[in-house]
Amino acid sequence: MHISILGIDIGKNSCSVVGVDDRGAVVVRRTMRRQTLIEFVEKLPTCVIAMEACCGAHHLGRLFTARGHEIRLMSPEYVRPYVKAQKNDDRDAEGIAEAASRPTMRFVELKSQEQLDIQTLHRVRSRLVAERTSLINQLRAVLLERGVIFAVGRVKFESALDGLLAEADEILSPRIRSLVIELRDEWRMLDKKIEALNAEFVALARQNSAMRRLTSIPGIGVLNATARVSAIGDAASFKHARDLGAWLGLVPRQFTTGGKARLLGITKRGNTYLRTLLVHGARAAMHTLSQSATPIGQWLQTMLSRGVQRNVVIVALANKLARIAWAVLRKGQPYERTYGVAAI
Repeated sequence: MHISILGIDIGKNSCSVVGVDDRGAVVVRRTMRRQTLIEFVEKLPTCVIAMEACCGAHHLGRLFTARGHEIRLMSPEYVRPYVKAQKNDDRDAEGIAEAASRPTMRFVELKSQEQLDIQTLHRVRSRLVAERTSLINQLRAVLLERGVIFAVGRVKFESALDGLLAEADEILSPRIRSLVIELRDEWRMLDKKIEALNAEFVALARQNSAMRRLTSIPGIGVLNATARVSAIGDAASFKHARDLGAWLGLVPRQFTTGGKARLLGITKRGNTYLRTLLVHGARAAMHTLSQSATPIGQWLQTMLSRGVQRNVVIVALANKLARIAWAVLRKGQPYERTYGVAAI
């Protein structure tokens, strides 16, 4: 039995395995538990192991790489067309093996444990921020029902709320007042957790040379730099800078037929969290950059003078920053303000 490609459909408890030979014929079709799968792969001669890039795939990928196997991780979106007829775990594993054999298939880079750790910290912080936003919205709604209205903005609301609770008024009933105080304490606790994670990201960025180089780019701060390195590493999986912008969903969607090109809005593909951070970073840096005499500042001034909508310019700047980040990671040099700017 010679296995050229081993397709694995990962499950929480059991995994389906399909092995194909050089001709693409199925020679192994089994279902086994995770530990049994690891022992099974350890006994196999060196081959290509293909999996979908889902939860647990990077852990198994590192284990199998240590045994000399070649790991190919793919987006589930790219595997779906190769699943034949009725969908089941065996068909999924067979489709994974077939998709991995295609010469034009795009693969996901295997992440290290350090990258996954940083990515986990970002996901926890994102959840805490969402919880804080939900809590603030609930507080605003509770007080609005009592005729108390506050200005827009978290900082203004925080200051006004503390002032309201410090006063002895009869706007709030005793029970609602105690409830608002409990919610305010919960808000402070969330603030402390978010600040602790922010401080941890700052420490990580100071220790990592790639993250320090990224923070030299306008609009890319500590959050952006740490999230980007945890997601793409040294960007070796992207052959060109424009590939990173396309992967982040910052390029126009195409609807080209009959030789007539038609460009629509941005694709919004890929990692939503990374794209959001990059767009917000571009929004924060746009005012300063557009008033500078640097090449990127002149490019922004030209875009704005042509009457291009501001949000469109911000997304274009985010795409530009993504391409600059690719160059900084690939070349191992910090960003220089005098660099020229190529048209997108």
